Amino acid sequence: YDSYAASVALAGATRRTVPLTRSGNGFVLDVDALRAAVTDRTRMLVVNSPHNPTGTVYDREALTALAELACERELLVLSDEVYEHLVFDGRTHIPLASLPGMAERTITVSSAAKTFNVTGWKIGWAMGPRELIDGVRAAKQFMTFVGGAPFQPAVAHALTHEQEWIASMRADLERKRTFLSHALSEAGLKVFGSTGTYFVCADLTPLGRTDAVAFCRELPGRVGVAAVPVSVFVDDTASWNHLVRFAFCKRDEVLTEAVARLNGLQEAR
Repeated sequence: YDSYAASVALAGATRRTVPLTRSGNGFVLDVDALRAAVTDRTRMLVVNSPHNPTGTVYDREALTALAELACERELLVLSDEVYEHLVFDGRTHIPLASLPGMAERTITVSSAAKTFNVTGWKIGWAMGPRELIDGVRAAKQFMTFVGGAPFQPAVAHALTHEQEWIASMRADLERKRTFLSHALSEAGLKVFGSTGTYFVCADLTPLGRTDAVAFCRELPGRVGVAAVPVSVFVDDTASWNHLVRFAFCKRDEVLTEAVARLNGLQEAR
């Protein structure tokens, strides 16, 4: 997620990234690369699952490896779990702080924006030990003076009383995920599996394209559809610049129209 780099810089820290790697029809955490990236100067791991932009949901094995490394090296962990309720195919989100040794070292971040589809409200929360949350509050008070006060009790009510609505939205998004993934395949792209979030990634090379940045700049003018190149989220841009991220958190009529337009990609080759 592109704000991480700015946040790390604001803290005066040095950012080191660890790539996900392909596995079957999706992506997985490269645990060996993660271990190699951690040095005596490392202070914090920033973890995002369910993952933007790939839609990857880390399994218990990957999360356990993360937890063991954090405990072994005495690292703090910032766990971005804003898509925690948007997990598909019968999977269950596993909070990183729930694993052995992690509660005392983890700040878990979540958000009403994704949980209740209210992005503009800008209401989120951080959970963790008091001494870590004190640090979060100290930084936060200089970034925004106050949150959206009228929205806070609405979110509190929804967290308590609207779990059925969340389940319904999740099922609806899973249906949209399947619909868009199938449509992108029909349009000639290689589509990767998305088990969480509201994003799906696709490979352009079957269309004879390898530059996702150029493709995404052309796409609105060609067929009236917008997408994001995955390379804007990574440091190693060359390895990822053939992948494009599409969002399926749209009304059915918008997705249907987008699919009809994307079908023109094959003819335009």
